[in-house]
Amino acid sequence: MKKLIGKTPEELKEIAVKAGLPAYAGKQLAGWIYRRHARELSEMTDISKAGREALSKEYTVGVTPPSACQVSTDGTKKYLFPVDCALGSGLNVEDTAGAKFEKSSVEAVMIPEEDRKTLCVSSQAGCKMGCKFCMTGRQGFHGNLDAGDIINQFLSVEEADALTGTVFMGMGEPLDNFLNVKRAIDILTADWGFGWSPKRITLSSIGVIPNLRRYLDETRCHLAISMHSPFPEERASIMPVQNAYPIQDVVKLIRQYDFSGQRRVSFEYTMFSGLNDDKRHADAIIRLLSGLECRVNLIRFHKIPDFPYVSSAQGVMEMFRDRLSAHGITATIRASRGEDIYAACGMLAGKHKEMSAGRLNEQDQESDE
Repeated sequence: MKKLIGKTPEELKEIAVKAGLPAYAGKQLAGWIYRRHARELSEMTDISKAGREALSKEYTVGVTPPSACQVSTDGTKKYLFPVDCALGSGLNVEDTAGAKFEKSSVEAVMIPEEDRKTLCVSSQAGCKMGCKFCMTGRQGFHGNLDAGDIINQFLSVEEADALTGTVFMGMGEPLDNFLNVKRAIDILTADWGFGWSPKRITLSSIGVIPNLRRYLDETRCHLAISMHSPFPEERASIMPVQNAYPIQDVVKLIRQYDFSGQRRVSFEYTMFSGLNDDKRHADAIIRLLSGLECRVNLIRFHKIPDFPYVSSAQGVMEMFRDRLSAHGITATIRASRGEDIYAACGMLAGKHKEMSAGRLNEQDQESDE
C-alpha cells in the first residue's frame, strides 16, 4: 500500500481527484494527517465514506507505531521504528524509480527538560560519513528515509501532541538526504502542515557544503555543525568528511549568512581526553570562529567499543569552556541525556537493549538482522 504521509496538499489533491473526490479533499487530507494526527482513513469523517473506501484500495495514512520504547533514568525516551529505506535519493518510496530498498530500523529520542519536549529524529538508517567515534557510522549505510518516515517519528511518539521542538541529530547525515529532509521541514513549518516556527527546528550536520548552502538559502531553521577539532589533519583522522569538506571551508560559507538575529548557528565539539582538549585546540577554535555570532557546545564523549579515547574530565571541559568564553565565544557544556539506554550523542545504532531489573541485557531488537 502507498503512503499519504509525507505528501503535500497538491499531491494529495491529485490522489483525491483520482479517487473521485473533489479537489478540496487534498487540503482536508493534509489537515487530518498533519494537524489532527489521524492514523486511519476511517477517522476522516468530513470525507465521504465512499471516498475513503476508494482511497483505501490503494493508500493508507502510513503512520507506523514504534516497535519498542526505552525510558532512561533521566526521563529520556528512545523509540525504535522499522523502516523500508531507499538506497537512492527519491522523495518517496513509490516514486523512486529503479532504487533498491532495504529493511532496517532507526531511532528517535525524546528529551524532556522542564516545560520542553524535544524530539531528536533520524534521517537515514546508518550513515555514510564514517566518523570513528559514532556508533551510527559504525553500522554502515542502509538507506535514506523518505519524508513520510521522517514525519512518522513526530506523529508516532507518545509525546506527539506536546513536542516543542526538534533536532535533526539522530541517525544519519541530514544533508546527505537533503530532498527528504527539506520536504519534512516544509511539512513541519507550513500552515497546512504542523505550523511550526522555523525557530523550533535545528539541523545538525558535519558540513556537506553543497547542500549546506541550499539549507541556509531555503530555510530559516537553526544550524549545528559538528567540528570536534579545529586542525585539519586531526579532524580528518576521526572524521573522513574533512577531506571533502574542510571545516575551514564550512565556516567560510557560514560567514556569508546573517546569524545576528533569531536564527542561530552552533558548533558541536565532542571532547576526547588528550586528543582535542588542550589550550592549543581552544585557541585554534577562537581564531577560526573569531567575529562569528555563534555558540560552541562542548559534549562529553560517550565511550563506544573499539575506539581508544575516553571523555575529557569535567574540570578540563570547564577550563576549555572558560577560555573560549573569555575570548568572546559563548560556550556551554551540554548535559548528557539517556546514556544508560544508548540514547546519548553518538550512541544510536538502530537497536534496543532490553531493560531487566535496571540492567541492560545484550538482546538486540534489530529489524534488519
